[in-house]
Amino acid sequence: QVQLVESGGGLVQAGDSLRLSCTASGHTFSRHAMGWFRQASGKERQFVAAINRSGRGTYYADSVKGRFTISRDNAKNTVYLQGNNLKPEDTAVYYCASPKPYMPAGRRRDDYDYWGQGTQVTVSS
Repeated sequence: QVQLVESGGGLVQAGDSLRLSCTASGHTFSRHAMGWFRQASGKERQFVAAINRSGRGTYYADSVKGRFTISRDNAKNTVYLQGNNLKPEDTAVYYCASPKPYMPAGRRRDDYDYWGQGTQVTVSS
């Protein structure tokens, strides 16, 4: 059974940095692209970033490009999301997600089959 567990969320001030982690178990991590999504209160879950299986291909939403970096460590079964210069509008629950093996790193919720429980990030102004 695939399990994704996020960590690293918290309360920060505008301009601060934060690194989220997502550790996977129950599948061969290196066979899966990974993605991060976020959902603000009362809003739809939206794409943030994705990374391909090797880590050499990364993709970002325009709203975070230049401020967020996605990376992965296949030896640790972990994907990271580094957020810099955080803004109040980055406040949301952040979810990591994984598609089925060998599927590409997509930007749509429907591209992903496995989801973590989420971690709250709150950015105060």
